[in-house]
Amino acid sequence: MSTPSAVGILAGGGPLPGRVAEAAAAAGRPVFILGFEGFAEPEVIGPWPHEFVRLGAAGRMLSLLKQHNCSDLVLIGPIRRPSLRNLRPDAEGARIMARLGRALFAGDDGLLGALVRILGEEGFHIRGAHEFLTQAVAQPGVLGRVQPDAQAQADIQRGITVVQALGRLDIGQGCVVQNGVVLTVEAMEGTDRMLARAGECRQPGEGGVLVKMLKPGQEKRADMPTIGPVTVQNAHAAGLRGIAFEAAHTLLTDRQRCIEEADRLGLFLLAFDPVEGARTSTAPA
Repeated sequence: MSTPSAVGILAGGGPLPGRVAEAAAAAGRPVFILGFEGFAEPEVIGPWPHEFVRLGAAGRMLSLLKQHNCSDLVLIGPIRRPSLRNLRPDAEGARIMARLGRALFAGDDGLLGALVRILGEEGFHIRGAHEFLTQAVAQPGVLGRVQPDAQAQADIQRGITVVQALGRLDIGQGCVVQNGVVLTVEAMEGTDRMLARAGECRQPGEGGVLVKMLKPGQEKRADMPTIGPVTVQNAHAAGLRGIAFEAAHTLLTDRQRCIEEADRLGLFLLAFDPVEGARTSTAPA
């Protein structure tokens, strides 16, 4: 009986690379992790066969992936885009950069989409993390005990419109809205720093809401919106009332802890369908 091909995980920061590895192994697939130096966390990828590589070492990456019989690849975990000066590509990296062309200077979505295409041309099958982490995504509805009221639902609708506009320009995946006023929008600084700014910009009255969703036309196999218990804690520290995120296309790094933290802090968690907007039915546990 032949050994199944391995799942190669290209790992940035956070706990999700380890969760993908656990899910793939539970499905009977060997796992190999390429941890990006300066981003992947040793304690997360350490239990699995792995190597650390720098972002520009594409030749070493491809060689290691083929050496470990990887057929499927998952890109998961945040990384910061390096400057071209700091990238220091090897020979294969320089060749791939030439193939990327203008995408190198595009927004994150354009660059990630081009990388997915090139990895596919190299013979790999790119898989979305949500294909392995089925419990990390939610169907439309409220998770937990707290329900959004009419004002919160209106703010969510406003946030959906704002993030869709931002996404068409490939700027970000989130914003904070309070009583119809857009307090902050997410750019390259990430959600946590955006939430800190939202706290500084908070207006009198009921707290605002964080809205997270995919950009229109975004490559779903890379850079999916992600929410974790720390997101919930930071939203509370910023004075927000709740978090609304796109159902089926947002990863919860620890679903149960997110719900527990939201209930403890009095925040709502709402998974929404962008077409139907805010819904207040209870999502499956």
